[in-house]
Amino acid sequence: MAKATCKVLGVVFLIVGLLGFVSPNLLGMHLSGIHNIIHLISAALALYFGFVASPSAARTFSLIFGAIYLLLGALGFIAPGPVIRLIQAHHTPGGLRSLAADNIVNLLLGAIFIIAGLARAPHVAPITTRTHRGSTGGAAVRG
Repeated sequence: MAKATCKVLGVVFLIVGLLGFVSPNLLGMHLSGIHNIIHLISAALALYFGFVASPSAARTFSLIFGAIYLLLGALGFIAPGPVIRLIQAHHTPGGLRSLAADNIVNLLLGAIFIIAGLARAPHVAPITTRTHRGSTGGAAVRG
């Protein structure tokens, strides 16, 4: 599940990172130049772990990346100043409350990545054929 999540969200990060240069207020978020670059770096990392890395590496990445995004989303609500400085959103109208959309998206992304990192693919036992042999080890016994 982690590899698939990395693939899908990697494409989403790529699209949002590119669209942010054209529409900086896309979906009510604050997509400054640095914010778009962060999205493009996130896209590159997620796509690498989705397409190239092992499933174990993708799970580890998802857990770490998810934790970072969860913390970023929570920090945006608790102490928005550092987040505003990071994404250079200080020039946007609405003050600190205007980061709500960004924070909610970050919390959702964090949760999705963590769930994907914790999820394990169901184990499918291989089909084997077994032949029943008697106690003689399969040798024919003549009487």
